[in-house]
Amino acid sequence: MALSQSQTKKKQVHLFYCPECEDLARNVAAQSNNITLQTIKWRNFDDGFPNLYINNAQDLRGQHVAFLASFSSTGVIFEQLSVIYLLPRLFVASFTLVLPFFPTGSFERMEDEGDVATAFTLSRMLTNIPISRGGPNSLVIYDIHALQERFYFGDHVLPLFETGIPLLKQRLHQLPDADNIVVAFPDDGAWKRFHKLLDLFPMVVCAKVREGDKRIVRLKEGNPAGCHVVIVDDLVQSGGTLIECQKLLAAHGAAKVSAYVTHGVFPKRSWERFIHKDEVSEKAFAYFWITDSCPLTVKDIANKAPFEVLSLAASIADALQI
Repeated sequence: MALSQSQTKKKQVHLFYCPECEDLARNVAAQSNNITLQTIKWRNFDDGFPNLYINNAQDLRGQHVAFLASFSSTGVIFEQLSVIYLLPRLFVASFTLVLPFFPTGSFERMEDEGDVATAFTLSRMLTNIPISRGGPNSLVIYDIHALQERFYFGDHVLPLFETGIPLLKQRLHQLPDADNIVVAFPDDGAWKRFHKLLDLFPMVVCAKVREGDKRIVRLKEGNPAGCHVVIVDDLVQSGGTLIECQKLLAAHGAAKVSAYVTHGVFPKRSWERFIHKDEVSEKAFAYFWITDSCPLTVKDIANKAPFEVLSLAASIADALQI
């Protein structure tokens, strides 16, 4: 008779992390006695190149090892890849890379000869991580932007695509108006990505159309009138589309509008346009939920309404046991 998951022996996982992810790593380790945090000396030589040292490397033989990464800028990718490429070679039993936000796919449009597919390049770099003693490595990613990117990875890595939507559903059920929630999608892409995970909620779908040189958001289907409407997408950059959706939904009678994105990228501090001022206007978002997949953003928006952080820590801890 097959053993249930609760009956099987849990893996003892040694979790390394990049400096940006220290808070998230500590939260992950707090979820389970089977996860032990390990450290790396992140130093640089005088010329700026990494001078790195993996502490307790000799104790990793035969152990399950994971690394929590954040590729928030090109400047931090090389030093992390240097560590990621070494860890599986230390005769470990298995290696798991957790990269909550896969960053290069958000503007991955191949329209003209000469366009460079950077998402494909990063996928090849991760595919070529040396296999561990236990076989192909695991790669955990949350809500990858373009669904076709899951096919960019080769056979040397086993990608595990997770989602932050269960965290949103849990939070929505805690709201005082939980029985009056409507989920809205800013475009067909968001609908395709998430509608099956949120099919218990009434839905609104918006669409971006061109009128001359302008991109205008229109209501495609659904009725937001009198409801608390929650716009759902995988990531936010400038936030312009979300703001236009909020205006549209309010104009169609939404009682209030909130937003959820798994990845709060917010380059150039674009999160500032969502901060509640002293007098909260009707155009403000009631709630803006993000996960902690982008650690620098989490620090920036701490204790700033309407933002709330829904942590991936428990989900990552579960993924490390797969």
